[in-house]
Amino acid sequence: MDAVRISRVNKTFGQDVVALNNVDLNVPEGELFFLLGASGCGKTTLLRMIAGLEKPDSGKIYFGERNVTQVPTHKREATMMFQSYALWPHMTVGENVAFGLEERGIDGDELVDRTLEALKGVQLEGYEDRRIDQLSGGQQQRVALARALVVRPKCLLLDEPLSNLDAQLRMEMRGEIRRIVKEYGLTAVYVTHDQEEALSVADKIAVMNNGRIEQVGTPEEVYRWPRTKHVASFMGETNMMKGKVDWIVRDNEEGYVVRAISNAGEILQGVVTDKSWKPQVGEMVVASMRPEMVKFDDSGDVINQVSGKVLQRVYQGATIQYLLKSVDGIYLQVSVMNPRKLKEPGEQVSITARQQDVVILKP
Repeated sequence: MDAVRISRVNKTFGQDVVALNNVDLNVPEGELFFLLGASGCGKTTLLRMIAGLEKPDSGKIYFGERNVTQVPTHKREATMMFQSYALWPHMTVGENVAFGLEERGIDGDELVDRTLEALKGVQLEGYEDRRIDQLSGGQQQRVALARALVVRPKCLLLDEPLSNLDAQLRMEMRGEIRRIVKEYGLTAVYVTHDQEEALSVADKIAVMNNGRIEQVGTPEEVYRWPRTKHVASFMGETNMMKGKVDWIVRDNEEGYVVRAISNAGEILQGVVTDKSWKPQVGEMVVASMRPEMVKFDDSGDVINQVSGKVLQRVYQGATIQYLLKSVDGIYLQVSVMNPRKLKEPGEQVSITARQQDVVILKP
């Protein structure tokens, strides 16, 4: 299987719709790589470009060392699994899976053997003679996967493949797709807008926004150490508070540690995750802290301590989600694992977070 490399790719639709803006990306061989972002961010355009269904205005696309920018789709040895599955309803399961092999001139025993092998790989052994309308949504998705795998692609491309399934099936198929990708040793590029899906399945994630890639990293890196406000807010819930820098120091382990003072006088102290940026004293910054990284604390420790009033409490089984309003009028969320004692709406509280759990970002 080949690595995929995108080099300075640009794409514009019409006069003023910039779909991709100078995109650089490396997808290592054998990796399950997610393109994640909101609708219109450019992720599907980039996937279609890797597949050869769209041509870049400028830039290059490589499979391994081979420049495939101008190579037709059918000669790229990449297969794409669409959101709709695009199965032929008048064909049996086996005929759907074998279709790509027939298009490549493969017939006889090899066609039969490879079709059955692909169905076995997606746990549909014995389903080759069934009609598509006899299958559940999850089984149809497996047929689409088998059809993509049977041609033995160098790259598997998936365009929101789970969006048509119910919640339980989506959870089951996440693990199934990862198992198949790893068992076959595939390089896979997977488009989704579902953060939970990306965090639970991906080897690496590229978070896209307005045609650009804002951050690439492991699920843990993009969730715990976002480099921009967009990444921090898109990758789950977060609390953001503004402050003016009054102190900065270089820490050998964490990079720059910054202290900022909010309008209400709270001391916000955390770590700069964008290694190319050094805030200056007097500059406005944003402190981001995840709800589960915040805890109730009235010990008097002033670092990252914020006072406010409980507005709402939502019971979620394993966790309690609180909505607070700080003395400065900022709405904040706190997520607490199954506490014995509950905070009541209207109660005055103080919350705090550790320095290493607070990310300092550009406003």
